[in-house]
Amino acid sequence: MKKTIFFRIFSGYLLLTLTMSTLILIFSFKTIRNHYIDTLTSDLKNLAISLQLKTIPSLREGNFGELDSLIKDLGKSIHTRITIINPKGIVLADSEKDPLLMENHLTRPEVMQASYGKVGTSLRYSTTLKEELLYVAIPVRENGEMLAVLRVSLFLSQINVLLTDIKVKILQVMAIVVAISLLVAFIFSRKFSKPIKELVLASRRVANGDFSVKVFPESKGELQELSGSFNYMISRIKELVTEISQQKGALNAIIESIQEGLLVLDKKGRIIISNDSFERILDNPSISGRFYWEVIRKPKLAELIKRIKEGKTGGPEEIEINDRNFICSASFLKSSEETVFTFHDITEMKRLEEMKKDFVVNISHELRTPLTAIKGFLETLEESIDEKNRQYVDILSRHTERLTNIVKDLLLLSSLEERRLGLEPEKVNLEELLNNILSIYKHAIKEKNLRLIIDVEKDIPDIKADPFKLEQMFINLIENAIKYTEEGEIKISLKREGKKIRIDIKDTGIGISQKHLPRIFERFYTVDKSRSRKLGGTGLGLSIVKHIVLLHNGTIDVKSIPGKGTIFSITLPNVYK
Repeated sequence: MKKTIFFRIFSGYLLLTLTMSTLILIFSFKTIRNHYIDTLTSDLKNLAISLQLKTIPSLREGNFGELDSLIKDLGKSIHTRITIINPKGIVLADSEKDPLLMENHLTRPEVMQASYGKVGTSLRYSTTLKEELLYVAIPVRENGEMLAVLRVSLFLSQINVLLTDIKVKILQVMAIVVAISLLVAFIFSRKFSKPIKELVLASRRVANGDFSVKVFPESKGELQELSGSFNYMISRIKELVTEISQQKGALNAIIESIQEGLLVLDKKGRIIISNDSFERILDNPSISGRFYWEVIRKPKLAELIKRIKEGKTGGPEEIEINDRNFICSASFLKSSEETVFTFHDITEMKRLEEMKKDFVVNISHELRTPLTAIKGFLETLEESIDEKNRQYVDILSRHTERLTNIVKDLLLLSSLEERRLGLEPEKVNLEELLNNILSIYKHAIKEKNLRLIIDVEKDIPDIKADPFKLEQMFINLIENAIKYTEEGEIKISLKREGKKIRIDIKDTGIGISQKHLPRIFERFYTVDKSRSRKLGGTGLGLSIVKHIVLLHNGTIDVKSIPGKGTIFSITLPNVYK
């Protein structure tokens, strides 16, 4: 059963009132009884003192029969029990019983106290009369000699009758007081709990979405301040809810308008948000609340989630869903432990890329035959041409050679991209391979008056790689360094980094501006087109280098400062064991 605040306050007052009333009654009864007994004890003491003079003659003469008769007459007249006990505890006279039949009273507390010359008092149960009595005993002396102990006693039943009447009157008064107190407590509890109950009911209405509710308490003070604060809080909540609803509506509109697929997962992998574009990707509108692996069974997605939760990069990752290709990027929200995914459709882009690759391959193959024929006829013309027309043949030969190199590089790059040219790995000594390649360029380096620095770490280990493709990689990078460096030096270093080998090719050439660095590995991309044509470049060399590095599961990075030079850094794994 739910206890209301009225019940709590009223029951608290009720418990407090009853407890205090009970304690007051117990204390009052005990105090009155003790006071009345103390008064009776004092009266009995005075009575005993007045009676002792009448008992001295009989005690002095030893006339105990006469003494017993006297005591019985006095006891009847004053309605009080009187007992005379000698110093040895023998009862000499008693107003109620035959003294000869009574036991020795020497051990009675009041008798023992009187024997020592004090006023003895005791409230106890009498084994002789089978009732509770109040005893008061005093010593009877004559000329300093103690003759006996005079004890008077009164039945407590007489006292209890009086105390019962007093208790009844006190209980009647207390009942009236308790009734009035409870009535006041009821009125106070009701008055106090009413505004609180109104606040509770208003809170429930607010919880159900009704923000028009207001509370106006009748009483002033803290409850009025609380009600004012409650009303202000409701108005602020209404404003905030309206603002949040507008923002949520705008956010939902933005999410739904996004062409890319959007997916949000909670920390358990359950789908909490998805837009229409993503539902169209899956061709399934009923995915909210389901686990992602129930709707997308792609190992790449699970690996991506694991990677970003470990603090690593969140993509992009290419994923195929329902025969379409998507670039999936992810970010992890640490505050809510949610994961946000975007799916960008690249199906058409992939198709165009494949068409472009096929076109390049086909056109390259088609160009090889006419270029070979042209080159052959040019060689024939060179033998019979006169000096006047030789320069034209030389120009044709140079451009034909350039076209031939472009076709060769295109075919090589196409094979590398499609991985038709697999690796033929073997044990490779990089220092030896590098020295063999540099021997080809000694004349070119000397002709340009450049310094060549070779820095090979001692005991550099062999690696497991394709030596022919590594040779192509070195040739392209070294040729570029020589072509674009007019003065200074070219430095090539080989160093070991854990289980990998780091290759740095540094020059002091013209450098590359920052805006060109992200695109230098694209095919046909050249920083200075006129300079590239002048030097006979095809625009495919760095793209070939990148694909060779990727085939070896390596990485390539470039840093450059215009006017100061460029550093190409390559990391190759697979240290040969």
